[in-house]
Amino acid sequence: MSEADGQVFLFSQPTEGCPPVDGAALHALLVQAGYGDCLLHEDAVASAANDCNTRHDPFMVLLAERRDATIAIQISADDMSAELSLTPAQGGKAATVEDVMRALAEAGVMFGIDETAVRQACETSGGNRVPVAHGVLPEKGSDTVFEELIPQTVDRAPKLNEDGLIDYREHGSIPVVQSGAPLMRRTAPTAGVEGHTVRGHVLTPHPGRDEPFAAQLAGAQSAPGDPDLLQASVTGQPVRVKNGVMVEPILRVAEVNMTSGNIHYDGTVQVDGEVLQGMKVQASGDIVVKGMVDGGLLEAGGNIQVAGGVIGHARLRAVGSVNARFAEGAHIYAGTLIVLDDMALECELQALNQIIIGAASPQRGRLIGGLATAMMLVKVPVLGSDVGGVTKVLLGVNPELEAKSVALQQRIDQEKAAEENLNKLVKHLSTTGDPKGLLERVNASRQQAVQVWGKSLVEQEELAQQLALAHGAKVEVGVGVAGAADLSFGKLTSRLRREFSAGSFSVDSEGCVVFIDRSGYAVPVV
Repeated sequence: MSEADGQVFLFSQPTEGCPPVDGAALHALLVQAGYGDCLLHEDAVASAANDCNTRHDPFMVLLAERRDATIAIQISADDMSAELSLTPAQGGKAATVEDVMRALAEAGVMFGIDETAVRQACETSGGNRVPVAHGVLPEKGSDTVFEELIPQTVDRAPKLNEDGLIDYREHGSIPVVQSGAPLMRRTAPTAGVEGHTVRGHVLTPHPGRDEPFAAQLAGAQSAPGDPDLLQASVTGQPVRVKNGVMVEPILRVAEVNMTSGNIHYDGTVQVDGEVLQGMKVQASGDIVVKGMVDGGLLEAGGNIQVAGGVIGHARLRAVGSVNARFAEGAHIYAGTLIVLDDMALECELQALNQIIIGAASPQRGRLIGGLATAMMLVKVPVLGSDVGGVTKVLLGVNPELEAKSVALQQRIDQEKAAEENLNKLVKHLSTTGDPKGLLERVNASRQQAVQVWGKSLVEQEELAQQLALAHGAKVEVGVGVAGAADLSFGKLTSRLRREFSAGSFSVDSEGCVVFIDRSGYAVPVV
């Protein structure tokens, strides 16, 4: 055996009387000579064994060679990872950590190298492909954060649950802040964190959305020397709005009567006594009455709260909710919900979401006579009276959403027609030629029209989902039905002329009005 430049040769000198040689003997001879770890050429070994037994002339043949470890680096198509393929040495030089690091550098891997993985791959002599470098994706910056600094801010934005109902919460007394009080802290958005590919290229992050405080926040201003702190500029009621808090001035009067005159106020009004016959209270914010409303007119841009009753053909209208102890002969409209603690007698009630009667009197609260209209729910312990007239309840109706739907459909038709006209013009210019160079501008206008139309379609889908909630409208009675009552679900009307126990009325999947008792048993209402 002899070695030259890492190659191992067998030199054979035939001799008379030598025992036969086989492949195993040559293998043993190679191992004994210190070449067992080299790359053996098995076919050459077998052929050499045969030649040793058959040839009578000297010969030399290559049986093995030393091979150093080989290193291959594979980088992913997105440059976010690199893998090491390490072929073990065979009698040659093993791969070291330094060798692998040099190969990574030559392949262009500059970032995210996992030295522990490299070391382990070298110690285990390689084999499978091993991840040895990882890029880092950029981290999006955080958006602007608005932190309320006062615990009792009024938020008039209605919040629907999965059933389409607005959660009823007792607002209690009016929260008040003094001029100069901190209202909200704005935390600026962050730029995000840069990412890197394994080749060292920088990946630019998306910065967070930057939103300022809302413009023209009445009763509020940025603090001197700190533009990210919003503070009250007047004493009044804090009201949460998008990206800010405004402070509504509070007007407090003892009673609304001929002496005080009608009240027209840009803010919140608190009446410590009563609102008497024929008097008006109109406020852009909330109206809170500690006594009764006897025949007066209340109009609020926020909510209306009446600690006493609403009687004498009083008229109440609120963009938000209306809450009173009881109502008799009154007209009440609420943009969200109506809550009467006790009863309603011969009233016209309309809420765009729900009407809850008997909230504080779960056994004796009643809805007697008149008309109650709501989109989602009318809830009352006792519906009707056996000594009164017909009580009418209309469910699944939201005039504002329906009017908005009609107007939106008209707008969509107009936007679609505009897009179709622009599309025809594009085709015409493309076919007949564009000597005045209008095609590019017409195409841009068409693309803009398509975007506007698409946004309207999304708005229509959201509106349709809100209207679809009306299919789940129902009337809940906690005690039962007494006397005559007409229940209308849209155009479907059922006239109740017998008593019912506690349960609910709704429309089933087949379009029939059914009564479901507390055990869950449903029967058609005819």
